[in-house]
Amino acid sequence: MFGGSWKESSMNIIELETPDQNIDIEALQVAFGSLYRDDVLIKPSPVIAILAAACMLQLDGLIQQCGETMKETVNVKTVCGYYTSAGTYGLDSVKNKCLEWLLNNLMTHQNVELFKEFSINVMKQLIGSSHLFVMQVEMDVYTALKKWMFLQLPWNGSLKQLLTETDVWFSKRRKDFEGMTFLETEQGKPFVSVFRHLRLQYIISDLASARIIEQDSPVPSEWLSSVYKQRWLAMLWAEQDSEVGPQEINKEELEGNSMRCGRKLTKDGEYCWWWTGFNFGFDLPVTYTNRYIIFKRNTLNQPCSGSVSLQRRRSTAFRLRLASFDSSGKPICSRTTGYQILTLEKDQEQVVMNLDSRLLIFPLYICCNFLCISPEKRTENNHHPENPEN
Repeated sequence: MFGGSWKESSMNIIELETPDQNIDIEALQVAFGSLYRDDVLIKPSPVIAILAAACMLQLDGLIQQCGETMKETVNVKTVCGYYTSAGTYGLDSVKNKCLEWLLNNLMTHQNVELFKEFSINVMKQLIGSSHLFVMQVEMDVYTALKKWMFLQLPWNGSLKQLLTETDVWFSKRRKDFEGMTFLETEQGKPFVSVFRHLRLQYIISDLASARIIEQDSPVPSEWLSSVYKQRWLAMLWAEQDSEVGPQEINKEELEGNSMRCGRKLTKDGEYCWWWTGFNFGFDLPVTYTNRYIIFKRNTLNQPCSGSVSLQRRRSTAFRLRLASFDSSGKPICSRTTGYQILTLEKDQEQVVMNLDSRLLIFPLYICCNFLCISPEKRTENNHHPENPEN
């Protein structure tokens, strides 16, 4: 180019146009420099620009090195930018790492600035995933989603003020809805695909939560009415048809329909708790003590806020996960039971996890998926036309 018959051979200044706005001069310097050395030191701050330059110049080694740097430096400040860039430049491993980080940290370490950055597509993936590390219950997922939606509007404030401001805004907007729920309005329609991934059946199973979602009126009334109908029929089926719970693992059903709930243990000690909500008579206290996590089926031994089943045996499908995180949100250690079927007799308890002392790094986050009754069987309803009395 400089010595042949090209026009650049006689030019004192040559301007290069780059088709990618992410590329800057420093990134080009690193990319060109990598042609003359095997290893290049890549810092997190310019890594996206360097990745863009490496992709333009088709430098596979540098692309791979950028990917490794990104995976090692995922945190609250970088995760959204990394996720977007990984999609743009085809780094699936980085994209998956970012998604994993978000699933772990969306609920455990809520952050206003991070909420502002989430696109609808990203939030849809997070809310719909059975791997979302939920703290407390599904109602808390709804609350986080409501705050995220509010942050898509111009607003500045702290996380402590956020929920109050969100509730005030919803209250004012209801007067202008003219009988429509928020998701039916032009302003709300873009968020429909995200809210469809809420597991409403585990919100309306708690009276206080049901009152809040009815009062907020975010979702179309037919969404709730269909869920109320399903849960009513499920209750009748459980009470009158001797439902004992799942008998085999159906991973697809568990991924899409299980109850998501969690708990944070701030320090070592003894803990016992319930996750709130009507659970078809399966009252399940959870205990952490002496490095054991224990599930117990309570029938008559302890007071219960709801009904309890007196059937001899009841089963639940479950998955228990626990993790500790460092200051950047990466898991220091994690463990899972995988999906299992647990069958318990009246007041029987079962150790579901025995923790290695190396896993006892606090705070310890515990997340569970439960399915105590199969939703698919509700539609079949097991009618017996040959015997009208059934």
